Amino acid sequence: MNDDAPVRYESTGAGIVTITMDDPDTRNALSDAMLDALIVALERARDDEGVRCVVLASSHATVFSSGGDLGGFAAEVPLAHKHLATERFPRLFTLIGSLGKPTVCAARGHVLAGALGLALACDLVVASDRATFGTPEINVGVFPFMIMALIYRNVGRKKTNELLLLGERIDAHEAARIGIVNRVVPDDGFDAAVADWAGRLAAKSPLLMRLGKDAMFRQQDMALADALDFLHAQLTLAFATEDIREGVQAFFEKREPVWRGR
Repeated sequence: MNDDAPVRYESTGAGIVTITMDDPDTRNALSDAMLDALIVALERARDDEGVRCVVLASSHATVFSSGGDLGGFAAEVPLAHKHLATERFPRLFTLIGSLGKPTVCAARGHVLAGALGLALACDLVVASDRATFGTPEINVGVFPFMIMALIYRNVGRKKTNELLLLGERIDAHEAARIGIVNRVVPDDGFDAAVADWAGRLAAKSPLLMRLGKDAMFRQQDMALADALDFLHAQLTLAFATEDIREGVQAFFEKREPVWRGR
């Protein structure tokens, strides 16, 4: 990444890459520059065969991201330019879903507005017990159009309606209860919890993880019969890999598998 990019890209050397939003002055607002940097970083992780898990994090002490750049919403530019600019949101969400590698959202701080969509696009969300979540757009005369589909796919209809229409925040425990968050941990154990899950994900077969991740993303909007046919074919494809045979053999031999990625 460029030195002036609002995103940091860091590899641990264990197959884990952490992409950190680092624009504290704006509380990591999802500006055009931030969205572009996130897309570049995620495409880099996608294309690197050595990357097995991606963690999405924030350098801000109390905020994951404040959401969309309201200044950009109010800017005096042609409507077509605004339309093209906001196209970055679906591009980013689709990229995360089709990454072929598991993603963990490390929500140490507040996750608001468009950032809630960013979190929900990830596979797993680990939250500090100090984090809050919400879609406050309606309070400033906007509406969370770009993240609505992701919320409805993760949260029940009535609770989603409540979030969208009232614009109130919920705490991390309530977010876990309604399906936004997988795990809530005390702030002093947050880094260890994120590292634990990232390490466990990175230890899986990268080939089977990619096949599984792609299937998870593609089947979500299929009719049941179509999904079952598609998933049946994916299982047959998995049977053709060396990694599935290695995993089963390692299980019976009571040892750790050695993944070859083929």
